[in-house]
Amino acid sequence: MQVNDNPQFTMPEHVPRPTEMMSFLDAIKNVLVNNYVGFNGRASRSEFWWWTLASFSILFLTTLVDGMIFGWGYDDPTWISNLMLAGLFLPNLAVTVRRLHDTGQSGWFLLIGLVPLVNCCFYVALYIWCIQDGNAYVNSYGDVPKNRLSVDSVIENESNISIS
Repeated sequence: MQVNDNPQFTMPEHVPRPTEMMSFLDAIKNVLVNNYVGFNGRASRSEFWWWTLASFSILFLTTLVDGMIFGWGYDDPTWISNLMLAGLFLPNLAVTVRRLHDTGQSGWFLLIGLVPLVNCCFYVALYIWCIQDGNAYVNSYGDVPKNRLSVDSVIENESNISIS
């Protein structure tokens, strides 16, 4: 057996991270319109955290509406909140998987959260992965996020086309 003394290892090309963060409304549009159940690709920190703020705000408001309509008791129904939770489950899951992809982690790590007694430690690791900056290079999950809606990038590409 022959050992290769000089293995070929190529470093991934460094691609600068976006200098501007995605806006609040752009993050909501990107998650709900472009990537409602899009588990492929990567999500930047700003997209993930703006979406997290929006989904918690929506659930807070629907809980208040439930309380005003059905009452504040423990046994009172929460139909509006439950419907909103069901509607936001897949986008929340998708943006979390894409955020993990941005840090180079597999989305399948979320299944660890289903294991009893392990899940509390896992959620600390998940929180750290979501806080940290993503990979500054093209990884196996796609290009570095641009923090723009796909419609914006199409318009920009069309404006750069020159006819001679």
